[in-house]
Amino acid sequence: MHESRFDEVIHAPLRLRICGLLRPVDRLDFAVLRTALDVSDATLSKHVKTLVSSGYVVSHKAASADRGDARRIMWLSLSPTGRRTFDAHVRALQEIAGTATL
Repeated sequence: MHESRFDEVIHAPLRLRICGLLRPVDRLDFAVLRTALDVSDATLSKHVKTLVSSGYVVSHKAASADRGDARRIMWLSLSPTGRRTFDAHVRALQEIAGTATL
């Protein structure tokens, strides 16, 4: 049986959406995530910083062969702890909503 646990850090609407978009993939480009969420760089950066400092998201920069300049892409992914915490939070929300499957 998997634990359910409400998490205040993940529960903030934008952070919940960030985790939801990162959950099914290995990693996402910061720009792709920003576009998907329709937020500014500054807004996304603020929420990513909170998730990184909580140990839920990992970020790293890498060069891109597709780019002709020296700029690097920031990749974001859920850490193993972030995946477990997000899954537990979703289960807690399902319990609150009365839609949890046992």
